[in-house]
Amino acid sequence: MSNFWARTITGLSMVFILLAAIYFSGWVFAGIFLIILILGLWEFYGLIASDTCHPQKYYGMAAGIILYILSTLVYLQSPLLPGAIWVFFIPFLLPLPLLFLSMIIEIYRKKPNPLINVATTIFGFLYIALPFSLLNIFGGPEVLRFYGLPVILVGYFAFTWIYDTGAYLYGKQFGKHKFFERISPKKTWEGTIAGVIITYLAATGFIFLVRDLPAIDWLALATLVVLFGTHGDLFESLIKRSLNIKDSGKILPGHGGILDRFDTILLSAPFVFLYFFLRNTF
Repeated sequence: MSNFWARTITGLSMVFILLAAIYFSGWVFAGIFLIILILGLWEFYGLIASDTCHPQKYYGMAAGIILYILSTLVYLQSPLLPGAIWVFFIPFLLPLPLLFLSMIIEIYRKKPNPLINVATTIFGFLYIALPFSLLNIFGGPEVLRFYGLPVILVGYFAFTWIYDTGAYLYGKQFGKHKFFERISPKKTWEGTIAGVIITYLAATGFIFLVRDLPAIDWLALATLVVLFGTHGDLFESLIKRSLNIKDSGKILPGHGGILDRFDTILLSAPFVFLYFFLRNTF
């Protein structure tokens, strides 16, 4: 099977599974992403481990899982009280001491380069666990829904998939001018521009389809996906080039690893959350 068809089948399968999970239950969706989170953390810590870097793999994974479970319990178990803004930050404030605890753990490990070890452990927590935990907010019980589906979460995933797919397909067929050759040699300006155009076309469609969410919010969501999703892709490519590897893993046929498939979400999710939080949409 060619890489194109493997990528297509894997991508469509994931779209179907996630959309079905979102429709049936926020708990099912949270459970699927808990598995994705665990695989992503395992993949990340495994990639960066070397003779000069010894991240606290199991501790970093445990801290990330705790953050994710707390966010799930807070955002899916109990509806947010009007005006209780502090509730948003409970899952993120409670695990903070866990980050400092990694410094104490490092004292007893007897590994070289302790600063690098602690820094990479904390970075895995912030880079992977935090964005995935924020996704539970987008599908919480209080958010705007359309035929039972959480509007922001579905729109966010839709724009991300449309942008990635459009940029990949058009760039593969017609791309000639390199977009950021130093980091991602296969990414082209033609593919990137095509991805941007089709994402804004999709946003226009959502404006007319789901009128309860203002047009400015749909356009802002598309802009955040395009802007930060692109840089999320580039940053993950930068990590791989620094490690001299092609893919972050092999678990997803045609895509590579968990980080390869969700790189755009890892960087864009915090900014999507910030925008809608400031807009008081949640």
